Amino acid sequence: MHLKIPPFFVTLITVLLMYVLAYVLPFGNFVFTGQKYLMYLLLGLGSVIGFVSLVQFYAKKTTINPKKLNGASTLVISGLYKYSRNPMYLGILLFLLAWSLYLSNAFNILLVAGFVSYMNKFQITPEETALEKLFGKEYKFYKKSVRRWF
Repeated sequence: MHLKIPPFFVTLITVLLMYVLAYVLPFGNFVFTGQKYLMYLLLGLGSVIGFVSLVQFYAKKTTINPKKLNGASTLVISGLYKYSRNPMYLGILLFLLAWSLYLSNAFNILLVAGFVSYMNKFQITPEETALEKLFGKEYKFYKKSVRRWF
């Protein structure tokens, strides 16, 4: 699998673009009751989901490096992975939504949608192809029974 941009950098680029967009556009700003609490909730959920999903990989002694999927020793399908095939990316998505609320610009949701689209096409689909080759029928069954994001 040949990834062009690692997920960390895709996230960093999205965060920076969101920041620039929020301060360049003279419109699209919003404020609503409970915004701050929703932001903290999304940030907390994203952090917990991301952390727990990483711990699950380490507990199974398998790689978290998306560029080295051939080094995956175990298919992780328990815990959070019973509900989402990509809880690490889901954690990042929740963080980006929290960041969007912090920046208070409605147009940032377009960048978040772009992040999801990019990750689906250039990250997750190639990962799924590699995992199918590595784990065969077991992964195909898992893919059919568990949703991609949530």
